[in-house]
Amino acid sequence: MRLTRLVLLLPTLLAGLLSLPAASADDGELLQAVHGFLHEQASALGDELIIELRPPSARLPTCESPAPFLTRPGEVPLGRISVGVRCGDDGRQVRYLQAEVGVIGEYPVLDTPLAAGETVRREHLVMQSGNLAELPNRTLLEIDRIVGQVATRALSPRQPLLEHQFRSLPLVERNQRVVVEARGSGFRIAREGQALEPGALGDRIRVRFDSREIMTAEVVGEGTLVVDF
Repeated sequence: MRLTRLVLLLPTLLAGLLSLPAASADDGELLQAVHGFLHEQASALGDELIIELRPPSARLPTCESPAPFLTRPGEVPLGRISVGVRCGDDGRQVRYLQAEVGVIGEYPVLDTPLAAGETVRREHLVMQSGNLAELPNRTLLEIDRIVGQVATRALSPRQPLLEHQFRSLPLVERNQRVVVEARGSGFRIAREGQALEPGALGDRIRVRFDSREIMTAEVVGEGTLVVDF
């Protein structure tokens, strides 16, 4: 069974579906539903999609009222993925198709070299175009996730930027005096304490109060933590 390769631009999705030579006429509705679903799921990543879909086995009965879904809920449909399809009004019959999705889009890269320990500023970054499916795992695709981070190693320009190449800038240092806000329905109380460990934005660290009580709180700003009740 051979792969059918389609290059689908946003305005030409339906036109592309007419070129499915490996699919039978009975599979047309199924394939159209899967392509439409993948297009909807991936279109936010870029303006041009590349979808390779393996047509279903000819031995299977026709899939009535196909309803596609991702086999891993919440995943970004990029690269080689499996797509489930519920068939029939009750959705009890389920099929699985293999697909490969590429997206021609933009991703941030450095415009100049960055030294280890240097903090990334917005002017360090530019956008570069390419197939997002061909990028290494854990490539950072959003500028806002990079700005303010600290490079863990020297980095060259124009290369994909990976999560492990950066660390968050600590907002709380060990033994620093901090403010801990306790928040709940209709109240907010602030107490001073001493951080027992460093923490970046979103980290949960231990804080000791003058009463010797120890509590775990989330870092929300410079020298500021919060506990929700």
